[in-house]
Amino acid sequence: MEIIGYIGAVLTTAAFLPQALRVIQTKQTRDISRNMYILLTVGICFWLVYGFMKNSVPILLANSVTLIFSVMILFYKLKEEK
Repeated sequence: MEIIGYIGAVLTTAAFLPQALRVIQTKQTRDISRNMYILLTVGICFWLVYGFMKNSVPILLANSVTLIFSVMILFYKLKEEK
């Protein structure tokens, strides 16, 4: 059953890669919702805590990588809004 968690983790984490690469390349976040990325980043932090509590490697791995992508995108978004 863990394989299902790993497959879900890879797919949902990989879903952020195109957006992260686009933001890195263009340095533009004009069409991205700041509030959505704030909520997402906080939610990912809660998923990490949950993963630690459950001792679930798929949850920890997926959300650790997704948090990196999300924080990076949010950083560019907040920087652009200044």
